[in-house]
Amino acid sequence: MLTSLIKPVRLKKGDTLAAVTLSWGGPAAFPHRYQAGKRQLEEAFGVQVVEMPHTLSSAEFLAVDPRARADDLMQAFVDPGIDGIVSTIGGEDSIRLIPYIDLDVIRNNPKVFLGFSDTTVSHFLCLRAGLRSFYGPSIMAGFGENGGLFPFMADAVRQVLFSTDPIGALRPNTDGWTSELLDWADPSLQTQKRALQPATGWRFLQGAGVHYGHLIGGCVEVLDWLRGTPVWPDITVWRDAVLFLETSEEAPSPQAVRRILRTLQAVGTLKEISAILIGRPGGEIDPAQFVEYDKMVLDVIRNEVGRPELPIVTNMDFGHTDPMFVFPYGARCEIDCDRESIHIPESGVSGRRG
Repeated sequence: MLTSLIKPVRLKKGDTLAAVTLSWGGPAAFPHRYQAGKRQLEEAFGVQVVEMPHTLSSAEFLAVDPRARADDLMQAFVDPGIDGIVSTIGGEDSIRLIPYIDLDVIRNNPKVFLGFSDTTVSHFLCLRAGLRSFYGPSIMAGFGENGGLFPFMADAVRQVLFSTDPIGALRPNTDGWTSELLDWADPSLQTQKRALQPATGWRFLQGAGVHYGHLIGGCVEVLDWLRGTPVWPDITVWRDAVLFLETSEEAPSPQAVRRILRTLQAVGTLKEISAILIGRPGGEIDPAQFVEYDKMVLDVIRNEVGRPELPIVTNMDFGHTDPMFVFPYGARCEIDCDRESIHIPESGVSGRRG
């Protein structure tokens, strides 16, 4: 059981958050989208968002200089005037930051770090450093939501990052969901709310009784890239873990996800975990096809891994589907398969010193 992660200090109104661009240079490519996310984050939570030296640099510059991106992250952790760090957007090459990250800097300057998608790489850097981080919205995807923040997402951010109360029972979003892609290149669409699909709740595919574990996971494609790198966790970290997985907006097919799961099995991960939580498939996929992902996961876990007892919950509200919940890495998670409930009996963050 992973129990030794440092809990960062909770966020509060008036705090300063650093915006970091760790992969694709989205803020420079679509500045109006970045500014909308920054404004909505500041207004909703009473915080101030500041940019690091290269946050707004061009995508072309950032693509050829991963050290600059890594330096921004290191500076954000070291700066005592910064209370938390939020990724601006994902991408596909955060993995190139790994050689330039000083894990001691992260370990010795613990603070809230938030993001998802390709930011999975930075979460695993935090994990290796011994710091709890948080899988949730980025500035451009999440806080930059068209027409204002989703209440479900905003409530999750307050519950997990701004409160020292136990997170408690997780609830499915009931207000509808979306993965509609509106063109960020058209500023006029920023005020147009995305169309919502009816909420269908979670799907408990298998498992019985109550199961416990610590949360670890991320975007499944990025996890696949991380295998064999210096930040891939030791098998003991996966032992008794509640593995949360989600797919990107590129909408990998069930067969593509099957191959990644087979690889996780080959390295021993799927034999060690205590449960799997899976987000609603990302990308513009016909919801009628979601069942194909469920069938694939069941087939792999039951027939290839040989674990018909392993709890599997799908269609959950996190990752590349909106609105999204916020998962704290390393937090204890309880899954009651009979009652079809999920519970996090601890806070995501610690109390503010002084």
